[in-house]
Amino acid sequence: MSYERKMLEQFAMPTQIEVEQALLRALLKHGGVIKEFGSGQEIVDEIANEFGLNKSQRSAFLETIYRKENRVKKSLLWHRLLFRAADALARNNLVTCPTQTFQLTKKREWLLTEKGFDDSLKLCKIPNARKEFLPTKSFEVQKIVKKLNESRRTEDYDPFDKDKKTVKTTRESTLRTRGFRQAVIEAYSCKCAVCGLKVSSPDTLSWEVEAAHIVPHRYKGRDDIFNGIALCRFHHWAFDAGWFTLQDDCKIQTSPLISRLPFDCGKIEGYDFFQALTKTGLKLRFPDRLEVRPHQNAIRWHRQNVFPRP
Repeated sequence: MSYERKMLEQFAMPTQIEVEQALLRALLKHGGVIKEFGSGQEIVDEIANEFGLNKSQRSAFLETIYRKENRVKKSLLWHRLLFRAADALARNNLVTCPTQTFQLTKKREWLLTEKGFDDSLKLCKIPNARKEFLPTKSFEVQKIVKKLNESRRTEDYDPFDKDKKTVKTTRESTLRTRGFRQAVIEAYSCKCAVCGLKVSSPDTLSWEVEAAHIVPHRYKGRDDIFNGIALCRFHHWAFDAGWFTLQDDCKIQTSPLISRLPFDCGKIEGYDFFQALTKTGLKLRFPDRLEVRPHQNAIRWHRQNVFPRP
């Protein structure tokens, strides 16, 4: 029996498989990514708390003797167990290791793969059908997000994808849809561009904000960041229905049909949903990066084709 194995048994540490499963659950809880297991990292204590590890189990260390350098290297047993479990997940293509993740995101993190995402949903007893609507990151989706964020913005941008399939759904199109949603929501810091609402579900697995297409899917609108705006569900519906659009200076333009609505329409206690949209000079809360803001060609199409005329 190896020295490390003896230490694991001596301190009654969790098995590697148990830690692997705990890591997959933690990854799902934290949006698909967790940092490296350095000292002081919250994730290290979080998973230790899940197993109810005592002080001795958390502070036990291994000693490695470097004879040529005449020194002893000490490493925490719990940290070693976490790393071995994460490394096993990486070998089984359930996560990417920090080195691989860094090449994509410039952050040293463990990142779920699509395969790992599926396994984490199964462990947490969450239906796989919900996967499409969760903003959880995966290596495959982040590659699409990176591509969308680095897309070249041109004056003659065409917001229509003439080759888009309207019926057949493929794995590639599903990943593209999730990548579009992730890129848009992240660009707006998970806030509605109209009202600024930012709120997640109690389990932190999903955000209320949605990635709205300016040129809708039904008209073969592209899944490009230039064709998207982050909106809460209320304002997403109102935008798609044509209750408001955007002017060339990005100020909100409301439909004159609002004035014809019944007095009690659009009221939430003392809040008037439609009147709030008619405030003079109201503008969308756009991202700081000009490159990821909605393209004027898409906005003009919405104003000319979705916005109803009196």
